[in-house]
Amino acid sequence: MRLPGSTHSVAIEVWTARSLALGLLSVSTALWLSPGLAQGPVVGQDRGHDTPQWRQIEGHLPNPATSSADVLEQQADILRARRYPADALDYYKYAMARGGSAPKLTNKMGLTELEMHNVELARAYFQRSLKLNRKDADAWNNLGAVEYLDRGAVAAVTDYKRAIKLNKHQAVFHANLATADFESKDYTGARREMGQALELDPSIFDKEISTGGVAAHVLTSEDRARMSFEMARMYAHNGQQDQMLHSLSQAAEAGMDVQREMVHDLVLAKYEMDPRVVLLVHNAQMLRTGHVPTVSASSAGDADSPATKPITE
Repeated sequence: MRLPGSTHSVAIEVWTARSLALGLLSVSTALWLSPGLAQGPVVGQDRGHDTPQWRQIEGHLPNPATSSADVLEQQADILRARRYPADALDYYKYAMARGGSAPKLTNKMGLTELEMHNVELARAYFQRSLKLNRKDADAWNNLGAVEYLDRGAVAAVTDYKRAIKLNKHQAVFHANLATADFESKDYTGARREMGQALELDPSIFDKEISTGGVAAHVLTSEDRARMSFEMARMYAHNGQQDQMLHSLSQAAEAGMDVQREMVHDLVLAKYEMDPRVVLLVHNAQMLRTGHVPTVSASSAGDADSPATKPITE
């Protein structure tokens, strides 16, 4: 599941969950929040400092002993965005030592550890953040992301639901819960959450992780097909025809007989034999048999071809 859309929230499904190495790092909450950790970088750790880019950055780093917590936190955000996560962690800890917001900073440290594939450390940070502020919706969502990656969808559902209870207006929370519901075979719940996500942000499922969106890469082929088809239904009902065709194509490529499924939906049924749908089904069949289609559903034919005409209502 970019990381996240805001600096605080994870959309996790773009990773193949089981491919994340858990590593052997294990420390207590008290240890990593202790002042000793704010003293400097881990000895011997390769941080990518032997580059002209780092040498340029290094000369402008604020002094941890005299700079304000806000300045140190901002510097940590910049380091994280520039792909220096270990250094970002140092500056989040410097900010905390200077009196910065512990719940917010521990949440950001969790996100940084998650970017470094340190799942256990990320979980511990999010749990610490929630001990400090039980009403932090982002931290609940992020804890759900860790549970999804490490323990599966069922373990994540409760955390996602808590995030939504605290903030119903974050599309990414609903999108994450929808994906977890799909993997848990709760299709009714998944459709409901997908609809909520699309209502809040019609492009939520098209976004890259850095903008807070999701992609169902960790789902089984069957569930991915079903989720894509449900997205197509939602897009069709909302009049978003391009997105509908894209989702139908994804469902077909995942193995679903989309034309057979379309006849059971009042809106999608009228598109069943649309030339673009026929073409995307043909392309999906070609892909599954190892052939590469030479024409796409959105570009087939010339301007007068039926395949390029808008779908009429």
